[in-house]
Amino acid sequence: MKSTSPTLPIAAVPPLPDLLEALLPVAREAGRVIMAIYQTAFVVTDKIDDSPVTEADVAAERIILAALERLTPEIPVVAEEQMAAGHKPNIGSTFWLIDPLDGTREFVKKNGEFTVNIGLIHNGAPILGVVFQPAVDRLYAGAIQPAAGSSLAFEEIAGLRRPIACRHAPPDGVVVACSRSHGRNTDLDRYLSNRKVHDRLRMGSSIKFGLVAAGLADLYPRLSPTMEWDTAAGHAVVRAAGGRVTDLQGQELRYGKPEFRNGHFVAHGR
Repeated sequence: MKSTSPTLPIAAVPPLPDLLEALLPVAREAGRVIMAIYQTAFVVTDKIDDSPVTEADVAAERIILAALERLTPEIPVVAEEQMAAGHKPNIGSTFWLIDPLDGTREFVKKNGEFTVNIGLIHNGAPILGVVFQPAVDRLYAGAIQPAAGSSLAFEEIAGLRRPIACRHAPPDGVVVACSRSHGRNTDLDRYLSNRKVHDRLRMGSSIKFGLVAAGLADLYPRLSPTMEWDTAAGHAVVRAAGGRVTDLQGQELRYGKPEFRNGHFVAHGR
């Protein structure tokens, strides 16, 4: 995998709608391999940071890396399992962020709430994302063409596609997407204390971004640590659907930070 591209202009990237379409079967193939392993007595091991990893994470990442090498050989890739193994690429203005199996804890629990995440970053902002939930064959996708000022966002369920858009918060209160594995916490309660909350939806992985992008939730606050590959694809989909993902001061979440670590953030609808 080529890993240096210090000055790659956006013009060097294939047209984003075409690239997005080319990635859909890649995400689905990674999901197919994940689901095949999901049905077995797979082994779970712990990485240095104590997060779990399985053979499904590694197998799915291998599929995605091979596809990106074929589709965009000049764009470096930051991939979770390669990073865990110590392979940190040199990135430029444009790079991929890959989480081959987001929600490994949910995968281990076998509750179906895990995703394949493929995100493309340009000048610190996500411009393309695919989030695929293989257990229910649901896919969220989005792309923002910066030069044209245009975007597209859609959902596919069992192969049927429909456009999606973030909604304006309803008058009876916001619907909040919350992390399932991290549970209820006082920081989240404090953050929501001055908001009228209609409901909380507890969900694993990047599905929560999809809920915001599809207008099924209005907020997704994350007040615990994440890495950039956890958020890039979902952020791109929310952004393409008319929403924002910001830090707690209201500044758009940026990518390419030291060690690729995120601070606290909130995904907002319109």
